[in-house]
Amino acid sequence: ISVILNSSSSFILVGVPTLEAFPIYLHIWFSIPFCFMYVMTLLGNILIFLAVRLDRSLHEPMYYFISMLAVIDLTFSTAVVPKLLGVFWLDSRQIVFEACFIQMFFIHTFTAVESGVLLAMSFDRYIAICNPLRYSTILTSSRTTQIGLLSLARGAAVMTPLMCLLTSLPYCKSRVIPHSYCEHMAVVKLACADPSVSDLYSVIVATLLVGTDSVFITVSYSMILRSVLRLPSQEARLKALSTCGSHICIILLFYIGGLLSMYLQMFSFGLAPHIQVLVADFYLTVPPMLNPFIYGIKMKQIREGIFRLLKKLAGLIASCPLWGEWEDARTPSLPTRDGNGSPCVLSTSPCKRHLCFASDQESD
Repeated sequence: ISVILNSSSSFILVGVPTLEAFPIYLHIWFSIPFCFMYVMTLLGNILIFLAVRLDRSLHEPMYYFISMLAVIDLTFSTAVVPKLLGVFWLDSRQIVFEACFIQMFFIHTFTAVESGVLLAMSFDRYIAICNPLRYSTILTSSRTTQIGLLSLARGAAVMTPLMCLLTSLPYCKSRVIPHSYCEHMAVVKLACADPSVSDLYSVIVATLLVGTDSVFITVSYSMILRSVLRLPSQEARLKALSTCGSHICIILLFYIGGLLSMYLQMFSFGLAPHIQVLVADFYLTVPPMLNPFIYGIKMKQIREGIFRLLKKLAGLIASCPLWGEWEDARTPSLPTRDGNGSPCVLSTSPCKRHLCFASDQESD
């Protein structure tokens, strides 16, 4: 480890502080929940994305935004969990300088992108409920794509200067990061120069992004709620509230979890280091796993789209040549003639479907 620490091109990830002193088999047991959440995240979000992509009935702006969230959740988890499992399972704690900041860039960029997509979803529901006659002309497929690309560009644009500031700092102190991934605050503490500029920039950007987006989201859903309560039909009110309820659950999960994780990293509040790390880890792993379940439970169209996708996949597997060859290998070949040389025929009796086999069994 001393060789790695003296290297100018790598950091060491501790994982969860205080856990490194325990035997490796305890690390494996501890990592099982993260492995399970990652597998469920992959399955759920890939199903959501494929269902929206392949099912024409889901080719609407609301479902396009949901598929964008699925891609964001996949990026979040894949940026963090594989390396986290490598630390737990293989004791692979080294991460090169470039990979560390690339991981940090992806995490922060897609956090900003998700905030933008959640804002777009609130705008989508506002138009659909408060101005339904103009919905199809305001939110076209091309405009929905432009909104997604704009959210991505905004996230990359505000995070690129931060990465330039962080990579320009000299890291001549201990290169041990007391975290399971390259968390911003944990990495900055290793710099031997004054990081006040990057700290100020990150606080301003986070405040403006989260503050502006959350204010517009709150205003949108306040106006939606007012319009929903004015609907004459109770069934229409319940349907609108059910759709918006799933969005609100995702928004609360994202913003409350993010703010809690950020403030714990900045101020600690007297909590043990391993608690702070676990909160940050769960923020990046739990919401991506839960989001597909929230869509499936709250939104009937998504649920039906996933069922149709699974039916198609089952049909493709059943018609696969390899599957057919395997079935043929399992099925015994039926004789074409009986012992007397007469051709075999099929019987309508459920007990004697093949007369050659039936006669052989009777003779036995």
